[in-house]
Amino acid sequence: MSDTDARMLLQHVLNVSHAYMIAYAHRELSLEQAQYFSELTRRRAYGEPVAYLTGKREFYSLDFKVTPAVLIPRPETELLVDLALERIPVDRSLKVLDLGTGSGAIALTIAKHRPLASIIAVDISMDAVEIARSNAEQLGVHNVRIMQGDWFSALAGGRFDLIVSNPPYVASSDPHLAQGDLRFEPSIALTDSGDGLDCLRSIIESAPAYLAAGGSLLLEHGYDQAEACRQLMSEAGFGAIISRSDLAGIPRISGGFQMVRQGTNKT
Repeated sequence: MSDTDARMLLQHVLNVSHAYMIAYAHRELSLEQAQYFSELTRRRAYGEPVAYLTGKREFYSLDFKVTPAVLIPRPETELLVDLALERIPVDRSLKVLDLGTGSGAIALTIAKHRPLASIIAVDISMDAVEIARSNAEQLGVHNVRIMQGDWFSALAGGRFDLIVSNPPYVASSDPHLAQGDLRFEPSIALTDSGDGLDCLRSIIESAPAYLAAGGSLLLEHGYDQAEACRQLMSEAGFGAIISRSDLAGIPRISGGFQMVRQGTNKT
């Protein structure tokens, strides 16, 4: 266990900030606090993620409640939010759809930064939906509707200016599923139980029917899936297709715009 993990667990036990820890470095723990800290460090040594032990994770400078029912928000996913915000003007009321919302990190972060946007967030897991709703209440977000559904199945018509998703994209054969934090995260949020492209393929193929003219799609994917995603988007009729790398230099997000064809209904 790293020193950072130990510090975060101790902060959780004491319910104090990092600054407090520095200022009162010699504070002694009560017997109850020491026992709780010992239990948490034991579980962390076994491999349980710090986020599940503390029940929260920071994402885009916001605190989100997390449990083993949802994927732990990761720094690389902030790139998806960055690109989404670039496509949503601050002064316009655009419609946004977040598929597979989990804790609600993506949808709620977009909502906080674009209060005029109208956002629908969908997840197949009712446990995830409840956590996302709890996070919306905690963050004071009121422009997001969170609902249960399997990708687009819960939507009764309607068109969106932007669709975003961080779907399951890890291949079932990937050894990382049996390592580190992934061992404790919900498999339904990690893998499609296939080649890792099934969910990405399904979203890309279905998205055009739910996008407004000129609307766009942004997807997070695996380190080796950017080319496949761009090809799928091209086949689905998307234009201006891009891939962007995260801070580690790994192609992480791909996206494209719904092409406006001559003679189509642009309303």
